[in-house]
Amino acid sequence: MQLHIKNMVCDRCILAIKQQLDSTGIPYNKVNLGEVELAQEPSPEQLDTLNKNLTAIGFELLDDRKEKLTEKIKNIIISLIHRNEDNNNKKLSAILEEKLQMDYHYLSNLFSSLEGITIEKYSIRQRIERVKELLTYNELSLSEIADQMEYSSVQHLSQQFKKETGLTPSRFRELKENIRKPLDKV
Repeated sequence: MQLHIKNMVCDRCILAIKQQLDSTGIPYNKVNLGEVELAQEPSPEQLDTLNKNLTAIGFELLDDRKEKLTEKIKNIIISLIHRNEDNNNKKLSAILEEKLQMDYHYLSNLFSSLEGITIEKYSIRQRIERVKELLTYNELSLSEIADQMEYSSVQHLSQQFKKETGLTPSRFRELKENIRKPLDKV
């Protein structure tokens, strides 16, 4: 049995979910972004307690098939961008089709209808948040960040960054109060 959980965006989220599963006595085999593979089916009481505990810390159990699919799309994008998963220079549409075994046009329409933005726009927002993170670390040059984030040029990165944030990457780096959004709020 699998559970699908909304708002999981990082390794700390996985840890938080594991802690909640342990505290409610629900045995599991594996926890990934957005999904938990259970070792056995939990009782209705355990599931209710888990749901309440997850809601209290900003997560949500998903029942709806379309919401589950939308969350899978988000998690694939987050993994590609924030975990530096190699995509072999494939287009995002091809990656999503391959991983989800569904037509991209359907996925795109579904995502837009539930999230109010396109998959492409969501992907751009995630990339910009990752760029903000890399700029905050101040370890890489803008050129190195553009390469790592697979932008065609520093200029393209700078234009997209300014369009999303209102600041150039250089100006953002200069600011001491680098305001970043939590990934689940992007």
